[in-house]
Amino acid sequence: MAVTFGWGPTEARVLAPRAACVVVVDVLSFTTSVGVAVEAGTAVYPYRWRDATARAYADRRDAVLAVGRSEATPEHPWSLSPAALRAAPPAPCLVLPSPNGSTIAAEAGDAPVVAASLRNRTAVAAWLAERGYGSESRPLVVIASGERWPDGSLRPALEDLLGAGAVLSALRAAPGAAGARELSPEATAAATLWEAADDPVAALHRCDSGRELYEYGHPQDVAVAAEVDTSETVPVLRDGAFQEAAP
Repeated sequence: MAVTFGWGPTEARVLAPRAACVVVVDVLSFTTSVGVAVEAGTAVYPYRWRDATARAYADRRDAVLAVGRSEATPEHPWSLSPAALRAAPPAPCLVLPSPNGSTIAAEAGDAPVVAASLRNRTAVAAWLAERGYGSESRPLVVIASGERWPDGSLRPALEDLLGAGAVLSALRAAPGAAGARELSPEATAAATLWEAADDPVAALHRCDSGRELYEYGHPQDVAVAAEVDTSETVPVLRDGAFQEAAP
């Protein structure tokens, strides 16, 4: 199929070698945070580990290191929280650790990588369609990040299924060749779920990951992630960092 859909780092690793482009969707909150930061002019370096090596990685790139939400302070407000990043002073370069979205970006190998969320889903679809990504031999691959269970296994996440479906639905409707290309059954199912959802914004607030953020005291992150089609920014991984796509 010209456009395919999958889940998590393992499927990204399997599908990426043949992919024309890999679209990462991690709505709560990696790709939403990437979009917010890139909008402000920040180059975002994804990093898959939240440990001491992240600090060394940031130092090598003369970049600010995003910390966990609970570790953020007024002096160091940069974290995985999209709401906090929106309020923080823009940094020229930011290292954003994430075991989900960042790992998928790393597993994409040499394929182009785009960070998509509900906020930029139509902008991403239009950008992909204009470039004609997707054919049977070189498919466009959309990967929903999901979450992780305590044992490290994948926990499918509704917000990422909706986010991927939102991008795929916009791609299916986009003018140009890519919009007319065939979606796999899995991609079609994700797009159909988005189109059939009565209130996807309410679902985002009530899903497991949304409720977790409420319980941890970060409802504003869900609110930012639910800003459907408010951004024209298309973050593309270039030279190791997500940056605004070239015109």
